[in-house]
Amino acid sequence: MTSHRSILAPWARTLALLAAAFAFAVPQQAAAQAKKDSVVLGMVLEPAPGLDPTVAPAAAIGEVVHLSVLEGLTKINMDGKITPLLAESWSTDPDGKVYTFKLRKGVKFHDGEAFDASDVKFSFERAKAPGSTNKAKKAVFDNISRIDTPDPSTVIVVLNNADGNFLFRMGENTAVILDPKSAPTTATKPIGTGPFKFDAWAKGSSITLVKNDQFRDSGKVAMKKVTFRFINDPAAQVAALLAGDIDGMPRYGALESLKQFQGDPRFSVNVGGTEGKTIMTINNKKKPFDDVRVRRALAAAIDRKAIIDGAQEGFGVPIGSHMVPSDAGYVDLTGVNPYDPEKAKALLKEAGVTTPLNVTLTLPPPAYARKGGEIIASQLAKVGVVAKIENVEWAQWLSGAFKGNFDLTVISHVEPLDFDRYGDTSYYYGYDSKAYRDLLTAYNTTADQKTRLKILGDIQRQLAADSVNAYLFQLPQFAVANKRLKGLWSSSPIFANDLGALTWQ
Repeated sequence: MTSHRSILAPWARTLALLAAAFAFAVPQQAAAQAKKDSVVLGMVLEPAPGLDPTVAPAAAIGEVVHLSVLEGLTKINMDGKITPLLAESWSTDPDGKVYTFKLRKGVKFHDGEAFDASDVKFSFERAKAPGSTNKAKKAVFDNISRIDTPDPSTVIVVLNNADGNFLFRMGENTAVILDPKSAPTTATKPIGTGPFKFDAWAKGSSITLVKNDQFRDSGKVAMKKVTFRFINDPAAQVAALLAGDIDGMPRYGALESLKQFQGDPRFSVNVGGTEGKTIMTINNKKKPFDDVRVRRALAAAIDRKAIIDGAQEGFGVPIGSHMVPSDAGYVDLTGVNPYDPEKAKALLKEAGVTTPLNVTLTLPPPAYARKGGEIIASQLAKVGVVAKIENVEWAQWLSGAFKGNFDLTVISHVEPLDFDRYGDTSYYYGYDSKAYRDLLTAYNTTADQKTRLKILGDIQRQLAADSVNAYLFQLPQFAVANKRLKGLWSSSPIFANDLGALTWQ
């Protein structure tokens, strides 16, 4: 008689072999996943007109190249803290006008050129030169009196007036350091000192970066390739994430589908804030908008809460001037120009405006602008302002509205501390106020922090009183990604992506 053991033995051996194979396969599969070294990220807007943040204002440029390809002296981190980058240390004279930077040694640009003090001097002098289109020219670089380079690893920057924000400014993408040899072609082929090198740009589709193996901390950089895909349609963003066509979207725009991803265990959803002041910009140079009563009427016609609920799924904090609640010195001025349609009608009548007043409302691609713009047009119509909606692509907005060719437009200004733009009469707002410029001068020439904060309050109050623009809400940030992807920023004190921090788990 054959024993049960002898009959079962072959099956037992087979099962044992299968179990062993499975046990071997699982860690092998996990290891293969852990070794993933590329990532595809989605972003709403394609950079335009090029990739040089020192000559063009589009925030999308910084999303691709800042901190990844191009670096500055300091680094602004996700929490807003300032740490060393190309400068390993610095010191400041007591009067706040002299900054001495000690630079990292042995750093090279992607083309092999050595980085030293002469590159810093070149970059800053280029930014302040006549004809420079650097958006920080007037606020930052025109304030530089001279730049001394006593040795290759030391840069001394002497300011005309003390600037308590100077170290922060050195971490913005307007202050990235370029090499004289490659600077002229930065827009099409950016060459920097960062952890990634520019590889390819498929216009209208994507930009690819590859790891810089010569980077000083190359061993800490996990990704060998990063691809940015441009997806401005909210439905397409959802589809791309669900299909795995993109691994994550640091600044996700399809807010109506957030709950879907929050309930899906395959994804992580992190909510944070940005420096984005979402506003309805008013062309102050055009009639009848040059009359403060008309601008106040437009502001009074707008219900911020209805826009936040209708265009932002309820996400967003109302603002009443050109700062956000997370800014030091922020003052809540939403009560200065509250929603009041009857007051809006009275102000228009007082200003001698005949209704219906026909205007054009220019809307760039982001959902907050397109959706918010439709709500605004409906609200304006109730007070006799007929807004014809004009939807434009980002490049059209930059070459049109941003050049001053508009009546009204909706946009989120994401640059920190950019209230200084109101002191530039040539800026597209068209705002011209000596009282405001005097406040800005006082702020820029004051070193005492308490006094600076007080002036900041006065600056915000001046903008609110003049109703320069209709101030809507702080733009929140939603980072949606494959839950195994770690390191994405969920808040943006500046519009950048710290790609060197990305890892797969």
